Amino acid sequence: MKIAIPVKENRGWDSSICEHFGHAPYFAFVDTDTDTVDVIANPLMEHGPGELPQWIASQNCHILVVRGIGGKAIGYFNEFGIQVYRGASGTVKDIVEAIKMGHIADIPYEVSEKFHRH
Repeated sequence: MKIAIPVKENRGWDSSICEHFGHAPYFAFVDTDTDTVDVIANPLMEHGPGELPQWIASQNCHILVVRGIGGKAIGYFNEFGIQVYRGASGTVKDIVEAIKMGHIADIPYEVSEKFHRH
């Protein structure tokens, strides 16, 4: 299974989740089958609607874990068959451990800043 997490920095398992997925400087991609993490710079810092969901889908992800995300973006992820979990916090390691233990839930979360300049 492959998990995508928007993160603030490139610190591997110790990278902290970013508040809004669309404006994260990096994305962590975790492969739970190989127990590896790859942190990639966000290639779409300036993006149009649907571009980030399409890019994340192209990385063969099954799950997206975010702190905050807009409803339109969730719709795109639903179209791609990617499960979205909102309201997460902590590091990549914390989040993946919570998923493995079945302790993750989708919790609506309102981001502190509005970024919808698409």
